[in-house]
Amino acid sequence: MTDPATSTRLADFLPYLLSVTSNAVSSRVAEVYRARFGLRIAEWRVMAVLGDAGALTQRDLTAATLMDKVAVNRACKELEDRGLAARTANERDGRSHHLELTADGRAMYGRIMPLAVEMERQLFDAFSPEERQTFRRLLERLRAAAGDLDPDQT
Repeated sequence: MTDPATSTRLADFLPYLLSVTSNAVSSRVAEVYRARFGLRIAEWRVMAVLGDAGALTQRDLTAATLMDKVAVNRACKELEDRGLAARTANERDGRSHHLELTADGRAMYGRIMPLAVEMERQLFDAFSPEERQTFRRLLERLRAAAGDLDPDQT
């Protein structure tokens, strides 16, 4: 009898395949953003969330991007240094700050989004509209399931 722990190939392990695919897509997109706008992945993710949501605290950005605090902090600092984002005091607690896109940041975001949509179109060009919707729903379910996993029970 074959041991299931040794019979599964890494290439057949769905979390691995998902990670490798995500890295491949992210790297390709990052090349374009770096070449055209001088942005790294973390900076673009923060910028995209701020472009969608408006002013947020770094804690909110960490939760929204699923990046670690250090990466978010570096990305925020770089965006501020480039004049693409600005901090304002959080009037609710007096300790944290909100970060939001400046006029230059919003202008750049406005130039990047059509490019992002076009890259998405190219990536999914071989998928039917129904397949894209199914894929989106499956990813949403997978993300929810990952959030529900109890690390102590695995």
